[in-house]
Amino acid sequence: MTIVALIVLDYKKYKKYGGNFFSIVFFTQGFWAIFQYRIAHFFHSKIKIFPLNFIFKIPLLFWQKNIEIITGISIPASAKIGHSFYIGHFGGIILNANTEIGNNCNISQGVTIGISGTDNNRGVPIIGNDVYIGVNSVVAGKIIIGNNVLIGSCSLVIADVEDNCVVSGVPAIVISKNGSKGYI
Repeated sequence: MTIVALIVLDYKKYKKYGGNFFSIVFFTQGFWAIFQYRIAHFFHSKIKIFPLNFIFKIPLLFWQKNIEIITGISIPASAKIGHSFYIGHFGGIILNANTEIGNNCNISQGVTIGISGTDNNRGVPIIGNDVYIGVNSVVAGKIIIGNNVLIGSCSLVIADVEDNCVVSGVPAIVISKNGSKGYI
């Protein structure tokens, strides 16, 4: 999928939740962060020739840091995020550089997706498609979050989650098999 197609799909996802072109592009911090990520990820993954990659990566790193300071959303260029990604509210969102997120996912403010564990269990989550991650949740460790999963607000997810589950709590446990339908 091309970078333009990814940005268009992200924009359409924001449009789905309301707003017009002007408000999405100029006033929606989540869209700013994902737009910057798409550009930076393109150069990070496509340009491997030194010094060309260095010439592009330095300004993009400064742009990413500015977006991070302004919005409170940290999405490194090396993360892998599928199409139609939506950040519901800005602030306090931290994604590890090795994060993998599938297509059509939503995250809310205060979400951390990070590294945890020791030895062979140390790693970063792999998040499936159609996943909703609620406010102030932490998803950490070498775990797999299935497709169509809803992670409730203020949850700590440190174990694998099967497809179509709703999890909540500290640590998160399965509370339903209704999935994320209606939240995405």
